[in-house]
Formats: sequence, C-alpha cells, structure tokens
Amino acid sequence: MRMTNLGEEPAEYARAREELRQAEIELMRHRERVADQRRRLPQGPVVDDYVFEEGPADLQAGDTPATTVRLSELFTGPGRDLVVYHFMYGKRQTEACPMCTMWIDGFNGVARHVTQNADFVIVAAAGLPTLREYGRSRQWTNLRLLSAGAGTFKYDLGSEDAEGNQDSTVSVFTRDDAGSVRHFYSAHPRMSDDIDQRGIDLLSPVWNILDLTTRGRGEWFAALDY
Repeated sequence: MRMTNLGEEPAEYARAREELRQAEIELMRHRERVADQRRRLPQGPVVDDYVFEEGPADLQAGDTPATTVRLSELFTGPGRDLVVYHFMYGKRQTEACPMCTMWIDGFNGVARHVTQNADFVIVAAAGLPTLREYGRSRQWTNLRLLSAGAGTFKYDLGSEDAEGNQDSTVSVFTRDDAGSVRHFYSAHPRMSDDIDQRGIDLLSPVWNILDLTTRGRGEWFAALDY
C-alpha cells in the first residue's frame, strides 16, 4: 500500500513504515477490544444523589445566588449516560491545574458534539464564583461547570483525599430502570504505582499529536499561559 506521492521511498524506510502501519492497525484493534470490554462491565453500584451548585454562565459577584442541582438531574433524557470530568481546583488546590485546564479547553470545543450522545459536565471543589470566574477567563462557554466543594462527591469518587488535595478523574454514570444513578466507570491519571500521568491521555489530542513527531511528548507539561 502506497502511503504518499513523495517519490520513491528508500527500501529500509518502506519496510519500517509498513511494520509501523501493521503495529498501528493492531493498536487500533486492541483499543476497540478494550473499549468493548469496558462497555461490557457489569452494572455498577447505586450512588448517592449528590448535590452540586450551579449558576449562569456569566455569574458575577453579587448576582443571583447559585442554584442546586442533583446528580440525577444532570441526565437530560432517558438512555443517556453522564460523563463527569473532575477538575483539580479548590480546597488545597488553590490554583487551577494546568493539565486539567488544557483538557477542559479541548472539551469546550467538542462539547456540543459529545452532548448529542451523552451528557457532560465539569465538577470542581472550588466555590462557584471562583470556578465561574476562571471559566470566563478561559472562555468555557459550552460547558456546565458545577461546584462540589460542599459535599463528598469528589472524595467518594477518589478525586479528593481527606486533606482536600485534588486529583483529576473522569467518571461515567448511568440510570437504571428504577431511576437510580449508578457508577459505571472511572479512570485516573495514575494507573498503578509505577504508571503515573498516563491513565486519561486519550481524553486530549495534544499528547497524541506530539507522539506523531520525532521528539514525541518528552517531558513537556501544560501551562496556564505561554
């Protein structure tokens, strides 16, 4: 299979590129097997109907007080899953996490596509005015930003410890036929004691684009500004 129109490729390059193509095909097939295995997880446990604070996208100091919304109310229709990204911001995390910020910058761009199939929200421990102010500074206009600082949602889901240190996590919830909310799946950056910062790479295209280059992702880390 010819991959380009750049002229005759050296034989060594052509062989290596074909080996890589076959490896990429197997990687794709393996990802699909893993995704299918994930979809086949047994029904998860019923969870509390946690309460979050939410306000209008342009909430400013002195505006109408925040309203509350329950976890079950975040589902906008039957047969839809709910995806929650746990934002590292609030309590002991006094500055917004740069890596989470990069992730959420991307989510803001694709949210309207994701929500054709599933509901999607961002949850942080930061107080609502602080969270909304930061969201405005990043122009997160397409996302629901929720504060969970007054409850135990993040602690119970493993994205906050007893001292209030924050972690990034993605969680998926479902509703059963009786209307109860069930935990389906969660993933953290730390996959094991010896694998850190790799567990949710596929949520951002940045790492995958860098992996296409000759230098790879290297030691680069996201920043709040460049």
